[in-house]
Amino acid sequence: MFHRNIKLIIAGLIIITGIWQFTESNIGNGIFLILLSAFPIFLYFKNEFILLAFLKLRKQDFEGAKKWLAYIKNPETALVQKQQGYFNYLHGIMLSQTNINQAEKYFKKAIELGLSMDMDLAVAKLNLAGVAMTRRRKLEATTLLNEAKKLDKQNMLKEQIVMMKEQMKKI
Repeated sequence: MFHRNIKLIIAGLIIITGIWQFTESNIGNGIFLILLSAFPIFLYFKNEFILLAFLKLRKQDFEGAKKWLAYIKNPETALVQKQQGYFNYLHGIMLSQTNINQAEKYFKKAIELGLSMDMDLAVAKLNLAGVAMTRRRKLEATTLLNEAKKLDKQNMLKEQIVMMKEQMKKI
């Protein structure tokens, strides 16, 4: 909604107002304002539209997720680097159902920009391995599958990895 730097300015103004309330002996107001300043700081690191798109994807509502991501007009300037990675990651997940070529570009860009959670990185690499496998690039697919297996610490993708390895044996 707001540019990332405006969010920091708003947080700074709220903190300054909180400190001013402390000096005026309004301790409760000061504490409340200092706690309230955590909200724009949180939204600086986690973009609100990306969070809403994740909620829509959790419900398998791809159109709703596209709608929320469409609100981000210029991701290169409006988002920090990790948010740009998740912006591309979400587009890759949505396009992996229909357009594999575009999805591959988005996943590669997401990995290049960085994802903060290992599980998300594992899913991106698993999808890239699937794309490589459909294009008969067995060596690249094997490398990506092994990387995804290392990143999958909770073994949530174990079945998909095993299934893809079985399919690679048939190639």
